[in-house]
Amino acid sequence: MFSMIKLSHYPLIKHLRIGVGRGMQRFTVLALTLILASCSEAHDAEPIQYELVFTGGRVIDPESGFDQQANVAIDGGKIAAISALPLIGIESIDASGLVLSPGFIDLHSHALSRLGQKLQAMDGVTTALELEAGVYPMDALAQILGGKSVINYGASTSHLAIRQRVMENIHKPHLLTPAEPLPVEPGSETTTGSAVTPHAAFAQEASEQQRNAIQTHLTQGIEKGGLGIGLLLDYVKKAVNRDERDMIFELAAAAGVPVFVHVSRGLPGDPAGLEQVISLAKAYQTSVHVCHLNASAMGGVHTFLDLIAKAQADGVDITAEAYPYNAGSTSISAAVFSRDWQSIFAITYEDIEWAATGERFTQSMWNDYRQRFPGGQVIHHYGNEEWTRAALQAPGVIVASDAMPVVSTDDRVHPRGVGTFSRVLGHYTAKDGDSDAMDLVTALAKMTVLPAKRMEKFAPAFKNKGRLRAAFDADLTIFDPTMITDSATFQQPLLPSQGIQYVLVNGEFVLKAGHFIDDALPGQLIKGAGGRSLQHR
Repeated sequence: MFSMIKLSHYPLIKHLRIGVGRGMQRFTVLALTLILASCSEAHDAEPIQYELVFTGGRVIDPESGFDQQANVAIDGGKIAAISALPLIGIESIDASGLVLSPGFIDLHSHALSRLGQKLQAMDGVTTALELEAGVYPMDALAQILGGKSVINYGASTSHLAIRQRVMENIHKPHLLTPAEPLPVEPGSETTTGSAVTPHAAFAQEASEQQRNAIQTHLTQGIEKGGLGIGLLLDYVKKAVNRDERDMIFELAAAAGVPVFVHVSRGLPGDPAGLEQVISLAKAYQTSVHVCHLNASAMGGVHTFLDLIAKAQADGVDITAEAYPYNAGSTSISAAVFSRDWQSIFAITYEDIEWAATGERFTQSMWNDYRQRFPGGQVIHHYGNEEWTRAALQAPGVIVASDAMPVVSTDDRVHPRGVGTFSRVLGHYTAKDGDSDAMDLVTALAKMTVLPAKRMEKFAPAFKNKGRLRAAFDADLTIFDPTMITDSATFQQPLLPSQGIQYVLVNGEFVLKAGHFIDDALPGQLIKGAGGRSLQHR
């Protein structure tokens, strides 16, 4: 019987990699076992007892390509060891037949609530970030979640929340929070006489003074840990002029943070909005992440992918994400519905569903509900499977959910915040010889290491996430590959996913043997590095 040893005691072994990618030497499990045995006999090390050990599972690290049966030890919130040899744990769990993966990282989640995080954890998510819409001020993020969290969380600095603050004197840190009036300062340009202009954030261009104020707040948000700038261009396209767009991209580049952008839409498949963003990114050398590519591109998905690939080849730091559904969701009062939305989405009233009841609209019902229920959620069915599949399978495109806010078990919302990751694994990965699908390692990479690598330059905490290797954070998702699938539907949107057996966040169970642990709150706030030093220009 071999004694167990710590690899860090042996410099040569510390740097071994098993099953790494092309161009790097591969060491077999047998070779590693022989080296470990030799070192063990030479040093007569004492057995190590870890806090937790998973035995006999299929261990996948998408970054290195490691994909083998092995044992995994967890200790002190970290992955302590991965070995073909037996590992001793205070608690030991048989993972035979299960896949052990890094925890899923969601770059696009509006579900900043305890229930929203629970449902995402049951879909394998260990970190969920609010990057498209963002939050401002940044200290409101922890307050929204009550100071404790099921999973890791963070946010970009919200351009929209800042615009509402500057243009309307409204304090509304997040899409989920109610709007509260701020005191109107004497002489403020947000006033016309004594009244604040309603909806000015969505419809009114900023003056130079207001633009300077927006810039100041964006800078403060980045300095307080914002993970970039969240820019809902499609919602504010009538209001944000060229000067303001230039300011945002120039500021992000100077701070060394990305812009997470919902590009402006035109006619179906029109790439003008994406071309605008790429042009700005080139001009200012700004890092850019394009949100929900399939929802923005629609029938132009291949054109969008080609434009992004060309921009990357030209040196632009640009990435994109997609979700595995053929419908989008937003509020019925969203700015896009004040434009010619039937042409933009190539749909009619009957293609839009009232999320609360599943009813499809007529024109009279639409006009009535828009006036009476401006905050109500709609689901607009404007995608198709070919577009969705093309976006999800494209090299480098990240899987992200665009999870909608949910605070009650009675809420009816788009199911993407509940089933996205399990749906990709259950419907878009290769099974039974399906050649028109991703392999499992590729699919997992889109949920783990790709989002981690996208964020690690701006938020160092991500250097320890998205990989399954010794000394990395113990954020793990463990699932049955033969059972994993989504359960949530448009009719029953809060049904948890199936097949995920264990989820650990920072080494602590939030899901165990398929059951959610109600009092587990191990999630941590992840902040940006604060940006580079910014001087007022």
